[in-house]
Amino acid sequence: MTTHHTAHHAGHGAGQHRGHHSDDRDWAAVGDQLERSARVRTPFLEAAADWLAGAADGEVRRVLDVGSGPGVASLVLARRFPEAGVVAVDAEPRLLARAAELAAGAGLAGRVTTRRADLPDGLEPLGAADLIWAGQVVHHLGDQTAALAALGRSLRPGGLLAVVEGGLAPRFLPRDVGMGRPGLQARLEAAMEDLFTAMRAGLPGSVPVTEDWPALFSAAGLAPAGSRTFLVDVPAPLDALGRSYAYDRLNRMREGLADVLAAEDLEVLDRLLDEESETGVRRRPDVFCLEGLTVHVGQRV
Repeated sequence: MTTHHTAHHAGHGAGQHRGHHSDDRDWAAVGDQLERSARVRTPFLEAAADWLAGAADGEVRRVLDVGSGPGVASLVLARRFPEAGVVAVDAEPRLLARAAELAAGAGLAGRVTTRRADLPDGLEPLGAADLIWAGQVVHHLGDQTAALAALGRSLRPGGLLAVVEGGLAPRFLPRDVGMGRPGLQARLEAAMEDLFTAMRAGLPGSVPVTEDWPALFSAAGLAPAGSRTFLVDVPAPLDALGRSYAYDRLNRMREGLADVLAAEDLEVLDRLLDEESETGVRRRPDVFCLEGLTVHVGQRV
C-alpha cells in the first residue's frame, strides 16, 4: 500500500496505498493508524463478509485481500470463509509483516499468507481466486475501469470481486462543537472532496469516469452482482479506540487542508486535537462515529 497518505486518507479510506513507494513515512505509525481504523470498522467487515458468503456461487476456497494494509480484513475474511486460504496483498512490505504478525497472533498463520504486489500490474502472478476484496483501493489507480478488468482476470469463473467505494464519510462531531462557526465537519468534508478530486486528477494515467460502479463493472467485462451500504454507528461517548480513530482522521485533515481552511476553522481543529484539553476529541463526551461504507460486487461469468 503506497499512496497519498496525508491528503487522501484524511477524508477517505482505511489503509489502502498502492502503486508507488515512499520510504520517508513512519510505517509503524501508519500501521497503527490503519489498524485502528480497521478495528473500529470490524462490524462493517463482518457484515459485508456475511453478505458476500450468501452471494457466493459455490464454495470459496481462495480469497485475495488486495490492498490489505495490516491485514485486519484478511482475518475477518479467514474467519468467515473457514475453508479458504486468504492472501493479504499489498505493495508495502512493512505492512505485510504486520499482517503476518496479526495472523499469527490470531492463530491463523496457516491460512492467512502475504504477498507483495503493485497494482494493477502485479496481480497476474498471484493466481486465481474465488473472492477478491478490494477495500477502498480502486480509486487510487488512474484508470479505474482497467483496474476492475485486471482484478476480474484474477477471478475464477463465477468468482466475486467486492469493491468498497463511495458511501458516506465518517462524522465524529455535532454540528455545533461550542467553538467557532457551526458546521465544521460539513466544511471539512467539502474541502476533502476537492482534495480527492485533485488527487484523482494527478494519478498516472488518470481517466475521468462517472462513478457508477455497476456500469464500471460491465465496462470491465464483469456482471454487476449487487451493491449494499453498511453503517458503522458507534454512539457517544466513544471508547479509547474510537477516540484514537477520530483523532487520527481529524489530524490528517488538519495536515492536508492547512492551506485551504479558514483561520477560524484551523484554530478550532487545533483545539479539538489538543490531547490535554476537555474540548479535545480525546476527552469531550459528545464524540461519536457514524460512517457509511458501500460494497459493490461484480462477478466473472
